[in-house]
Amino acid sequence: MPAFDFDQLIDRTQSSSEKWQKYADTEILPLWVADTDFQSPPCIIEALRQRVDHGVFGYTDTPSSLNQVFVERMARLYQWQLQADNLIWLPGLVCGLNLAVRAYCDENGAAMSATPIYPPFKSAPRLSNREVICLPMRQAGEHQIIDFEALENAITDQTQLLLFCNPHNPGGAVYRRAELAQLAEIIIRHDLIICSDEIHCDLILEPELRHTPIASLGPEIAARTITLMAPSKTWNIAGLGCSVAVIENVELRKRFARIRKGIVPGVNLLGFTAAEAAYRDGDEWNRQQLDYLRANRGYLLEQINSIPGLRMPKNEATYLAWIDASGLKLSSPHKFFEQSGVGLSDGADFGDEQSVRLNFGCPRSRLEEAVQRMQSAVDDLNL
Repeated sequence: MPAFDFDQLIDRTQSSSEKWQKYADTEILPLWVADTDFQSPPCIIEALRQRVDHGVFGYTDTPSSLNQVFVERMARLYQWQLQADNLIWLPGLVCGLNLAVRAYCDENGAAMSATPIYPPFKSAPRLSNREVICLPMRQAGEHQIIDFEALENAITDQTQLLLFCNPHNPGGAVYRRAELAQLAEIIIRHDLIICSDEIHCDLILEPELRHTPIASLGPEIAARTITLMAPSKTWNIAGLGCSVAVIENVELRKRFARIRKGIVPGVNLLGFTAAEAAYRDGDEWNRQQLDYLRANRGYLLEQINSIPGLRMPKNEATYLAWIDASGLKLSSPHKFFEQSGVGLSDGADFGDEQSVRLNFGCPRSRLEEAVQRMQSAVDDLNL
């Protein structure tokens, strides 16, 4: 097997990169938005090259070969038996969250979500003038889960939809099968729909843990589930815009497709090409990426937890560290570190203004520089 080079420093400053453009013409290191600084796998680059060499880029239907690869992958990884017509391909996952709210929440309905949470989970209901009910995550040792008791107590007659994230973003919690079964029972008993964002499912860092799609638990919960997945985070192809909604219930699928019609466009042909190459041939590259990310996480855990005022739990999945900076007693840890040369995601956007999110999907040398800057900044506080 070839060895892939994740230490390579690639200049993204001239590529209109959203991640790097935010801090253009500054010395701030961008470790915020969830794309990595790793070059995508050769299998994806070669597939794109061949498609570009074809030279015709007209309207493109979903390739049947992509449907087949995805369906076979779900069966192989999760024993989840799907059909091609269960799949609706989308140009992004966030639009899937917004479509789910519009499709399954009446004008007077409410959606629920845990917090802290990826910001579109809160904005999707608000953008469609639906109520959003936010529930705190509960800490179970080092593991974080939804507070199921609080969830049940918060359900009202207006509650119709749960927006769920597994693995959770931020924090990287991987839900265990028993936890998902408990959640499924609540969803079924209260006659709710669940939209499950599982975009980080291929980024499990704990070798003994396995991702479980909640819809794979059985037909009763599958009939109430919209599962959102994408290859974008894992293989660093977010700019090509290709995600999928898995909806086994034909009536739910029709409602989703009807709301989408004329508003959300199809996937571009290069997005289809990259997704198929990733799912078909990208697993070895990702195995090596996961080893690299585990080493980065280990370094980060040791370093961050040695800095007074900071605490980083061990994230079970994703390359997104969630750092509690409340011990620094600052009005905005995000602004503090930004002024110190490190651009992190602001925890306030996720629902916790005393935390920051750090993307360690980058070469180790870049991560070490960021940590050194954070250490120096905290040292200057003289805590």
